[in-house]
Amino acid sequence: MTEVLAGPPSVVAEPPGSAVAGSTVPRRQTGMAATALAPDYQQILSVLESEAGREGMRCRQLAVGLAQEAVPAKVEGLRSKAKRLVERGWALQVRPEVFTALAVPAVRSRPGVVRPGDRS
Repeated sequence: MTEVLAGPPSVVAEPPGSAVAGSTVPRRQTGMAATALAPDYQQILSVLESEAGREGMRCRQLAVGLAQEAVPAKVEGLRSKAKRLVERGWALQVRPEVFTALAVPAVRSRPGVVRPGDRS
């Protein structure tokens, strides 16, 4: 029994760079793919990158796009995640409470839209 207790602990490590549900959102860096994000954030980005998200989506619309109930609890959770994506450089907030993907050219060229890293 002492040999078992004295042995090195076995630790299962996650492969570096793999995202798991509930993980933090990394700051976006040049060349970083959306696969660095947790699956729920990847799904949000894919909806924002879709045709429906080109002009921007409110969180209630985002919930519907993700096939979730548009109840206040779900909508508020999505709002929090969308704001986190904006803070970390993955998405844009084009108007109050309206979000879109960072890579959407139509939104980028709009006057008055400030992207992360832009200087005035």
